Amino acid sequence: PEQPGRRSRRAPSPTANKKMAPYPPAMAMTTNSPRSPPPPLSSGTPHQHHHHHHTPPAGGGAVNVSTTSHTHTHDPTNFVPNDVAPWDAHDARTQLRAAVITCAKHGLKLASKWAAEQLVGLPPPPPPPSVSSKGQQRSRHQKSDSYDNSMSNDCLGDDTPPRQRHVEGGDCRKEPEEEEGEYGEDYDLCLYAKSLLDLGEYERAAHCLSEREGDWDGLSCYGVFIRAYALYLAGERRKEEEIVELRQPLERSSITNKNLGKLSQELLSQYKQKKLSSFGLYIFGVVLKNLQKQQQQYASPPHTPQSILIQSILSYPYNWSAWLDLSELCVENPSIHSEVERLLQPLSHHWMYYFFLIQIFIEQQQNDQAILLIQRLATPSLFPNSTSLKATTAVAHYNLRDFDTAQSHFSQLVAADPHRLEQMDIYSNILYVQESKPELSHLAHSAVRIDKYRPETCCVVGNYYSLKGQHEKAVQYFQRALKLDREYLSAWTLMGHEFVEMKNTAAAIEAYRRAVDINPRDYRAWYGLGQTYEILNMLLYALFYYRKATSLRPYDARMWCAVGGCFLGLERREDAKRSFERAVSNRDREGIATMKLAALYREEGDEEKAARCYKRHLDLKLGQQLQTTSSSSVAFMTLEGKDQGAAGMDSIMNLVQVDAPEAEALLYLAFYHRDNGNYETSAKCCSRLLEYPGPEKEEAKALLREIRSRMDREEGNRSASSRYDPRVSDMGTDAGDLSFQFSP
Repeated sequence: PEQPGRRSRRAPSPTANKKMAPYPPAMAMTTNSPRSPPPPLSSGTPHQHHHHHHTPPAGGGAVNVSTTSHTHTHDPTNFVPNDVAPWDAHDARTQLRAAVITCAKHGLKLASKWAAEQLVGLPPPPPPPSVSSKGQQRSRHQKSDSYDNSMSNDCLGDDTPPRQRHVEGGDCRKEPEEEEGEYGEDYDLCLYAKSLLDLGEYERAAHCLSEREGDWDGLSCYGVFIRAYALYLAGERRKEEEIVELRQPLERSSITNKNLGKLSQELLSQYKQKKLSSFGLYIFGVVLKNLQKQQQQYASPPHTPQSILIQSILSYPYNWSAWLDLSELCVENPSIHSEVERLLQPLSHHWMYYFFLIQIFIEQQQNDQAILLIQRLATPSLFPNSTSLKATTAVAHYNLRDFDTAQSHFSQLVAADPHRLEQMDIYSNILYVQESKPELSHLAHSAVRIDKYRPETCCVVGNYYSLKGQHEKAVQYFQRALKLDREYLSAWTLMGHEFVEMKNTAAAIEAYRRAVDINPRDYRAWYGLGQTYEILNMLLYALFYYRKATSLRPYDARMWCAVGGCFLGLERREDAKRSFERAVSNRDREGIATMKLAALYREEGDEEKAARCYKRHLDLKLGQQLQTTSSSSVAFMTLEGKDQGAAGMDSIMNLVQVDAPEAEALLYLAFYHRDNGNYETSAKCCSRLLEYPGPEKEEAKALLREIRSRMDREEGNRSASSRYDPRVSDMGTDAGDLSFQFSP
């Protein structure tokens, strides 16, 4: 069976394509305004959030695949970017330059790096103006949006506690004259604490900002953030150290960050005193988010993690880390979408909000929408050279299983940034699926040369050895990746695939379960669990996990094929047929569902439906073949049930490549057309099988002799009858009249 997430030996597999979207499909973006809004976060009824459980029910239960529709209704053309750039690159450059410095000052390395990456992705700045025009240029730029100007100054000089004014959301900003004044009394101490924070001495950094434990009085906004951030990181490190010392999964899951409770109370006190800056609000939101996850229940208003994070974002929208944490909350809890959309309304036209939506869409498998929003940002006037947008585009195409396009984008990305390791594990998955051994070998050697001890490097090398069939060595590298990052999701899933290849089902189940513990919305791990239990012939368990995968990825035909296979094993034929029909409606590219349906209809004696399924399978294979040979011929074959008649059969006979499934389909169609008197089409099917070196070849020969005998006998009968019946034309019957017009 196929292994989603990376590969299949016989057919391309699903992607690292992680989750399905809770967002509704109808997300239209009007384009009549240069600042047209992005698609909404919530519209209509979102999909329900599925909590994972490892123990399946006693019974499989019928799956309702006929009454629930998951068809997209949006018009992708509504997302087409405008010709006029909606944003000013000069303002974006100004804000990103400030964000790089500000985020680095607060120890947020990821956010600082992201801002710098977008900064170099902007078009080259214009040449400096002449002396005579400098005054005019300065006055023009001073008229830029006042909101963005206020954002760029936030937290750059928030080190003095006096004369702070509280704005909505609990942010503290200084008056303009204060920003130009002296630093706060604790600024030197904050610099010392920040240096300790950079060196990983978290508890020491927190202690130096307060002589008495728990004493926050007298600290500036910057000092409050540094102390809270240091305590949070100290608790996280201690948690990791305790987890490493334990071996039982249940014991590991019980270990928590012991500083969260104290931090939440102290930061809440600072929040009520209006002493939290935008970055203080950010760390407060992170603490609440982790507490919510630790307690496994959603916080009650008004101090919810999403509301605090949104206050931080509204105060300073260039902290990418805050956007990422908010996106995780949206993915985990779809019920907050309307609240998030409402609170972020002031930023609905901001380009940072578009980056946030792209992140959400990629996480939720709304890849088409993500690509269209990327096109809006990657215009020549805004972010034409952003490597992160290029990488996201490649990942989106990979999720859509457009491996050729994804490989092309990754190749361009590697050429532009040859020392990049982010997303290179996904690139190695594509090369694995494409069976590109030379390219994968080159990528593995390059990754080892850049940084041997990175989780991405270990996954690339593991894929390389897996493609060579050295599964034990591949497992070693995936385990090395997990030693470097215990929650590296791809390594757990890929290691589960390797254990399946090695027939070690117990280890595979453990790896997949660790993956779903890290990310309950990873459909690949759920599918892997179903596949493993199917190998063990525990079909009810397999069905339970396969249905988990379909709930996360309902538009993937392979998920429905797996569900249908379990129903067949359980002798639930009607449920199996509905599952396979659902797979066909979702573009079953491998043709598995059409062949299964054809076999079911044959067993039931429904020859017409069986023949239609076989014909549809041949149409599908010919369409895939034409896609790889001539793009201009792709539209020749369609799967919408159009009547192609004899011309379609002629093309199939002449062009389709015959393998075992196609030979079965051709032989059945030959008998079907013979029984319906369409001898010419039946003979063509048999003639095509004469080149196939299988048992179908001998059956085709015998059938072809029978067809010719029948045609000669009928021709003789017509000739004899024409001697005595003067109404019969001497011209006989046109052979074309014998063609059976078959509608797929």
